[in-house]
Amino acid sequence: MAGSPWIAALGALFVWWFSTGAILLVVRRADAAGPAAMRRAVVLGLPVLALGWLGLFRTFDDPSTQGVVLAFLSALAVWGWIELAFLGGVVTGPNRHVCPPRIAEWERFIRAWGTIAYHEMALVGALIVMGLAGAGSENAFGIWTFAVLFFARISAKLNLFLGVPKINTEFLPSGLAHLPSHFHTANMNWLFPYSVTALTFAVTCWIERLYAATTPGAVTGFALLAALTGLALLEHWFMVAKLPDEKLWRWMLPAPKTDTNDQTDYAK
Repeated sequence: MAGSPWIAALGALFVWWFSTGAILLVVRRADAAGPAAMRRAVVLGLPVLALGWLGLFRTFDDPSTQGVVLAFLSALAVWGWIELAFLGGVVTGPNRHVCPPRIAEWERFIRAWGTIAYHEMALVGALIVMGLAGAGSENAFGIWTFAVLFFARISAKLNLFLGVPKINTEFLPSGLAHLPSHFHTANMNWLFPYSVTALTFAVTCWIERLYAATTPGAVTGFALLAALTGLALLEHWFMVAKLPDEKLWRWMLPAPKTDTNDQTDYAK
């Protein structure tokens, strides 16, 4: 990823696709084996979390291209483990119940927050630690990478809550079967135009910074951020454009565990 910013962008695309698929693969296999296997998978992933934090701390004072790439990958490692812990049902929230139909919006919001509260707190805590540890550092691209992922996730979850045409729950494990009941299907919501506008503006800003950068490390870093933010923007558009984006990973995953007594159809 050091030769060209566009190679870096393509590398970011591949890392995003592969790491997402790897997490889904681990979750799918563990879900088929039972709750104990899911918890074991999360624990066995702790070295990835540790390496991610180590990589971030080691690269704060390394603005070289290699340092920037390592910071980017390290932030993805920290993010990936927290996502694995969420999908594994280890770090979720106090509410594990299906949302009752026809309740007030404020109550649905509180219930929805309760399904992800601990996970969101973990993300906020990780971002705060990164910000404090890397304040004034020469290489803040790891922090920016995590921040992009964090704010894009918040935006996506709020749009799912308010209502979008397409909600893909195919890859949710059985332990999170209650989660889709807190989402809402609608043609559009008031937040979506602001979300895609903000993400588009962010991509533009990263590209502007890329061409204004004076060092190879900065060029690579802003290319990675532009690519990652562009992927977040694309993910938002997938919520309203009914395209089979789940096929990006379905071919590499084993068939999900089926249960005739399970009334939740993830494919819908």
